Amino acid sequence: MSNNAKETTIQITGMTCAACAVRIEKGLKKVEGVEEATVNLALERSSIKYDPSVTNVTALEQKVKDLGYDVVTEKSEFEITGMTCAACSTRVEKGLNKLAGVSTANVNLALERATVEYNPSLVSKGDIIKKVEALGYGAHIKEEDNNQETADYRQLEIEKQTGKFIFSTILSLPLLWAMVGHFSFTSFIYVPDMFLNPWVQFALATPVQFVIGKQFYIGAYKALKNRSANMDVLVALGTSAAYFYSLYLSIASIGSNAHMVELYYETSAILITLILLGKLFEAKAKGRSSEAIKKLMGLQAKTAIIERNGIEQEVSLEKVVVGDIVHVKPGEKIPVDGVIVEGQTAIDESMLTGESVPVDKKPGNEVIGSTINKNGFLKIEATKVGRDTALAQIIKVVEEAQGSKAPIQRLADQISGVFVPIVVGIAIVTFLVWYLWVVPGDFANSLEKMIAVLVIACPCALGLATPTSIMAGSGRSAEFGILFKGGEHLEMTHRIEAVILDKTGTVTNGKPVLTDVLVAGSFEEAEFLALVGSAEKQSEHPLAEAIVAGITDKQIPLKDVQTFESIPGYGIKATVDGIELLVGTKKLMNKYHVETTNVLKSLDALEREGKTAMLVAFDGEFSGIVAVADTIKETSKAAVKRMKEMGLEVIMITGDNQQTAKAIAAEVGIDHVIAEVLPEGKADEVKKLQAQGKKVAMVGDGINDAPALAVADIGMAIGTGTDVAMEAADITLIRGDLNSIADAIFMSKKTIQNIKQNLFWAFGYNTLGIPIAALGFLAPWLAGAAMAFSSVSVVLNALRLQKVKL
Repeated sequence: MSNNAKETTIQITGMTCAACAVRIEKGLKKVEGVEEATVNLALERSSIKYDPSVTNVTALEQKVKDLGYDVVTEKSEFEITGMTCAACSTRVEKGLNKLAGVSTANVNLALERATVEYNPSLVSKGDIIKKVEALGYGAHIKEEDNNQETADYRQLEIEKQTGKFIFSTILSLPLLWAMVGHFSFTSFIYVPDMFLNPWVQFALATPVQFVIGKQFYIGAYKALKNRSANMDVLVALGTSAAYFYSLYLSIASIGSNAHMVELYYETSAILITLILLGKLFEAKAKGRSSEAIKKLMGLQAKTAIIERNGIEQEVSLEKVVVGDIVHVKPGEKIPVDGVIVEGQTAIDESMLTGESVPVDKKPGNEVIGSTINKNGFLKIEATKVGRDTALAQIIKVVEEAQGSKAPIQRLADQISGVFVPIVVGIAIVTFLVWYLWVVPGDFANSLEKMIAVLVIACPCALGLATPTSIMAGSGRSAEFGILFKGGEHLEMTHRIEAVILDKTGTVTNGKPVLTDVLVAGSFEEAEFLALVGSAEKQSEHPLAEAIVAGITDKQIPLKDVQTFESIPGYGIKATVDGIELLVGTKKLMNKYHVETTNVLKSLDALEREGKTAMLVAFDGEFSGIVAVADTIKETSKAAVKRMKEMGLEVIMITGDNQQTAKAIAAEVGIDHVIAEVLPEGKADEVKKLQAQGKKVAMVGDGINDAPALAVADIGMAIGTGTDVAMEAADITLIRGDLNSIADAIFMSKKTIQNIKQNLFWAFGYNTLGIPIAALGFLAPWLAGAAMAFSSVSVVLNALRLQKVKL
């Protein structure tokens, strides 16, 4: 991927089967400047990486249209203020047309209005308003547009297909009635004489064939025009053969009073009706597979109360900008990411962390958009808005994962690409074998067998097998705080054999706390801590911060410091209340000739427990020890045990000394420890394990873990860590709980099992269905019903992943 490459997504309509997805993918890859393109049939979306200096989104959308499909866009109107002449309107129009994701923009100076057609997955109404404002003008969404909910194109498509299905059913039922009455064992069923008339059947079947079935003819024409073949080709061939042969027989019957009981009008009409029904079920099921995204989007606040120039006003979320002061009342959702500037409260962050206990917040603390303010009034300065908020980033990761393609899907894609021509060939051979040898000269019977082969072999199930499972699996994982960045990572995770855990912030909380206070000499503990805390308050070292925080929690008041000196690698030297303090290592005590021989056993015992102990001397006399430790997360021990039970090799890696590292590892049940490793050495340790043929997962949270996360087969970033680590990782574990590692592997296994079930069904279905139809054991209408059932069953099986419990 070139350095200046961009990524985009295009929502596509009109795809009917896996062959369509493969064709669009191949077509997009042929566009100059496109580096990578994947098409997800279940999501009806294409993800494209391209060089913006060579091509653009408009050209990519046009390519999709040239291939015979359509692109989903939205149209909105904006009131523009500040324009004074034609040059102004031209400037706004040009500026909007250059905005990535905008297809067309027209600005009317007289009406002071801009009409913009845009790709909603690439650009929002807020982005369009910001662009106009950046050009020096004002913009707001036209009122009626603002109040109207954006139509869900999938829902509109479902409504449209439902109408077609009802119309088709009404016309097909009389034909079905007539067909049922043909059989000797159903002769008792009354059939109106009119329904047996060939021209009545013709009148009923023709609208179904050419009005309702128009979509299949159009799809087949576009596919063949682009030297490809898809499901539409099979349906159009099969139904046309039945319809036109029946028409031929109807014409041949002119002048005869006999009813033509062997007509096949009902075959074509019922096939089209059943295929529409299958597509309807499939569309509804596919809509359910996007529930995870809908749930996440539902967490977002719709409006925000902001304070600008001392005036309080309620605005839509899209109008909030960085730097705005946002008012949040008790019980309300926090609209954007920001920092508290006024007020104290407890915030329910369960949607992000999974922790049900509210977190106390005060001025200076960061807050995350869509979390819930429980009990205090807050004023928050917005730091991240729109697509930059934490929730928006989570939604983006889930969407990208659902839209990506797992390696296991490549096999299905390759088969889909050649499947339809092979089926057409088998159908022709079936017709010839029956017509020439099995029932010599019986055209109608041979035609029926050919139609059944054409219809039973639809590759829809094959195309839906993988993407629907990836969507459902990654969506369900997101609900548990596990964000897979792509389908390939979801597939790889279940193969993991060894897990390397960074210590600080991963196994432990990453925040040292004061654990032990040992006082020697005549000082009381409170006085001793007051002196030590006062001195350490001047230091910026994390251990010093832990000591001061621990002493402050005990509500011990601190004193004024007269002098302070930090001695790197040793500790600190300070004067408090006229007393000279030394706090630090044995080396510091030796440097100032403080006798510590009698306390070395206590010091050694604390260090064996994984604690960092500091010696304290007042006026040259040893006076005590303070110890801090990075506490282990409550869930780490249970999580390590669970990973071992799954057969995983668990290793802890740290830059800490061997003794401390072993103490922490022993406490959580880790047997293998790699200690005293420099940040750049972590990646080397991952490579050593990979050299042994093992699939390795690296779990970390810091910037120093990023190289190892990138090198590992699967990098997992703790969501409470740094953005750099999360960027380098393949999976983000939002909740910061090591149990999420086992959960991620479990979800990967479940998803791959589901994909294999789907592929087995899809392959098996076609492998069995085609010969059964060729041998004459399936009537065409039964073949059509079975084809519809195969696609629906695959989607419903994938949806079982949404019920998985962890």
